[in-house]
Amino acid sequence: MENAPKIFAYCERGQDPGFWAEPFNAITNFGFILAGLVAFWMLARRPAEESKFLRYLLVLNLFVIGIGSFLFHTYATPWAASADVIPIGVFMLGYLAYALYVFARLPIILTIPAIAGFAYVIQLATGFDCRSLGFTLEILETTNCLNGSFGYVPALAAMLLIGLWLAIRRHPAAPYIIAAGLVFLISISFRATDWILCQDIAFLGRERGTHFLWHILNSLVLFLLVLAAVRHGGRRNRRRVGALRAA
Repeated sequence: MENAPKIFAYCERGQDPGFWAEPFNAITNFGFILAGLVAFWMLARRPAEESKFLRYLLVLNLFVIGIGSFLFHTYATPWAASADVIPIGVFMLGYLAYALYVFARLPIILTIPAIAGFAYVIQLATGFDCRSLGFTLEILETTNCLNGSFGYVPALAAMLLIGLWLAIRRHPAAPYIIAAGLVFLISISFRATDWILCQDIAFLGRERGTHFLWHILNSLVLFLLVLAAVRHGGRRNRRRVGALRAA
């Protein structure tokens, strides 16, 4: 693995292959770990009769995301890139399935094809060429389609649409998901402008870019999403328990 080719994807690394070439991009991944610790503590304090297995998996995913991203921003190799993106993809698909099944109460027979369709849309968005839009914007022309951030647009749309749908139904999880979507919109903008603002954001003798802000804000995004599950993800289970007791 030491001889693996390096990936120079972000401003802070530049062309430096060193382990600590991206200190801010690496250390800010602690935000995901902190979010996971707080979420775990809150979930452990929930009533014992609630089903917690799926929610614990969401919390575990936060830790894996933080570790995977740290590995990528230190080793910067193809295998580390996989350790970075795979847990994120798992969370996007897993949380959407959870939100549709638990919050929106969509039957499992409809949830599964919805997730498959969402995965297909993400694949299309990830490989999309922004130049085909015909716009003459620097952020589209010189940043590999928003610096590779276009693949996250379907996740943003899903958050806002599901949040709106739950708000219409007055579901208590709606404010968390809508807030997460709005923060994610800002977060994507920082990821997309990392190279464009590279020279403008420099301190401690080095250009830093904006990618570390993507980590900080995304820690908040994922915490809000998991917090919605922690606080309001037991509703479907409680209704089942109530029905069984009534019977």
